[in-house]
Amino acid sequence: MTEKLQNTFPMLFLLEQIADIIRRQKQVENLLIELTKLLDNDRQKRFVTDDGELLKNKIVECVDKLDKELLELLLSNEYIRNTYFVKIGDVFVLREKEFKRFVNNKFLLKDSYTAFKQKIGLYKDDKEIKQNDDYVLCWPYKDCILEGGQTKEDEKRKEIFWNVTLSPNEVDKLLAKKVFTNFKRVTTEGEKPLKDIDLTKDNLIIKGNNLLALHSLKEMESVRGKVKLIYIDPPYNTGSDTFSYNDSFTHSTWLTFMKNRLEVARELLSDDGVIFVQCDDNEQAYLKVLCDEVFPYQINTISVKSSTPSGVKTAHAKKTILKSQDFILSYKMKRDIVLTPQYYKKDKWDTHYMFYIDRENNILRNLLEVLQEKNILSKTDTLSNFDINNVQHKQFYLANGENIVRKSTHNNQEVKSICNTSMYIDKLYFNKENNYYYFNNDMLQPISNSFHYFLDGLTLRYDISNVCCDFWDDIDFQNTQNQGGVSFPAGKKPEQLLYRIISMTTQPNDLVLDFFCGSGTTAAVAHKMNRRYIGVEQLDGQIEMIQKRLKYVIDGEQGGISRAVNWNGGGEFVYMELSCLNENLRKEISQAQDNKTLNDIFDKMQKSKNLRLESEEITKEIFYSEQEIENKRKLLLELIDYNQLYHNYSEIEDEDYQISKEDKEVNRQLYRK
Repeated sequence: MTEKLQNTFPMLFLLEQIADIIRRQKQVENLLIELTKLLDNDRQKRFVTDDGELLKNKIVECVDKLDKELLELLLSNEYIRNTYFVKIGDVFVLREKEFKRFVNNKFLLKDSYTAFKQKIGLYKDDKEIKQNDDYVLCWPYKDCILEGGQTKEDEKRKEIFWNVTLSPNEVDKLLAKKVFTNFKRVTTEGEKPLKDIDLTKDNLIIKGNNLLALHSLKEMESVRGKVKLIYIDPPYNTGSDTFSYNDSFTHSTWLTFMKNRLEVARELLSDDGVIFVQCDDNEQAYLKVLCDEVFPYQINTISVKSSTPSGVKTAHAKKTILKSQDFILSYKMKRDIVLTPQYYKKDKWDTHYMFYIDRENNILRNLLEVLQEKNILSKTDTLSNFDINNVQHKQFYLANGENIVRKSTHNNQEVKSICNTSMYIDKLYFNKENNYYYFNNDMLQPISNSFHYFLDGLTLRYDISNVCCDFWDDIDFQNTQNQGGVSFPAGKKPEQLLYRIISMTTQPNDLVLDFFCGSGTTAAVAHKMNRRYIGVEQLDGQIEMIQKRLKYVIDGEQGGISRAVNWNGGGEFVYMELSCLNENLRKEISQAQDNKTLNDIFDKMQKSKNLRLESEEITKEIFYSEQEIENKRKLLLELIDYNQLYHNYSEIEDEDYQISKEDKEVNRQLYRK
């Protein structure tokens, strides 16, 4: 073998190695394309950025958790299934190590002349924060479930934090779908027993803990993934509101409370669904970061002027900066969701609209001259005297909106060339393609483009308007006391606010959900606007208020937005409650006023299978000793299993629970596939 031939073999070997590297890199790139397309179908949009890049850390995190949706996506692709799964019997097992190695493969890094990502943001070790588990919003009890139960405004019970990792059985039991009871249908003819229910048509008002109600709604085929709009106005955690579950961890408790509910609420939203969450500055910053983590796409943060400094408030002005606004965080499930623009009243005439198209003579005139000729303005008036609140002035501009115009620039080169011809110098040119007039290369925009329907107070008007942006200062929060015919001084929201949000996000017959139903404003407005709705509330006083308010709505009450939407009554709703188990027992104990009643309750408790009675004899000895009634009451409350406050649906046939035949049938209808 010659020396030249010998030297050729290493070169051939090297070329083969290079070819093999290129071939393997091509395989990786093809597999990457397959994986990116596949993971972009994730309903929660967790794995692919808006720029089409894989969030590698998030994928690895979900692999570690054996995320069900991720595994189902991977198994649905034959190429990936054959590459990264091994079949054992009828079961496919993910080859975790190999799959993680692929996700973190260096070939996934794009070549660039800069070492930095082409995206502005905070990074650590070349990883964006939202891709990096080292930087996430954390707090005590984030990995827990907080039931957040109370039935009265002033009730502050000791909360139990169920850890999702350390107490999976307890959490599963707590969040399992529940039995509903006390059904009734409320119509224009009054209340009727409920014989059947259709979740594609019926409106629902649910009494009970909203976390448990949400998890039950999630199991209903006609609700899960069908909600178009969620609006909630949760406790603001100000220290003076109803949220006071844990004084030691105020922020942490509140964030856990909200996280538990927002995560399950996301599963109820439709693919084109949106959520609006109202809050104030106490938790707004934390809540936004939490919502960024839970929901795929932010729409915007709206500032709402909710109060005006006056009276007693002004006395504190020297001590602090007075609060005058709330915030509404808004998110959507899909990137391409478009909201319906909303409008509000314009204060005065825009003097840029100073020209008038004389169609008869095909010329452009000065608007002021036209108004003076028609004796709408006097000879000494200027255009600033043209008053949009003057009836005569309004009649003129509404009738001539297509002719009253302002000049604006444009980039239509074809139109410019036409306007530059001698035929159109100082003359009007009409473009049939966009229905606009042009004059000497200026586009003439008619004021009729600003004519829209909008709520002016509680009246629907068609007039000159501005488009609503991210600051709403035109809604009156101070005079809601008479709306709905119910008194709710601590935070009743104006019907105008819900009208705007519902108009912006939904169409008739869409489903609206409010699981902090409060005084029932969301349900009342949705009812008047022909939207389906579900309202959830746990406080006794407020659930009574909501029913009362909706009965007024059905009877045709004329407060709030009724006149604006021509509401004359009608419709119906279904009322139902989470079926109480130990919750009823808890109420009995709280209301007991003497030893005999408490002794009877204790005797009954000993026969129950849902109580924490680790040593019956010791408990008897302690209980029957001479103690104050308050101490006995406290002891009995501590014996209750707070994870069994309501009946689980899986136990609906248990004879001990005495669930009626009629209730069983309606529950089957609720959960039927």
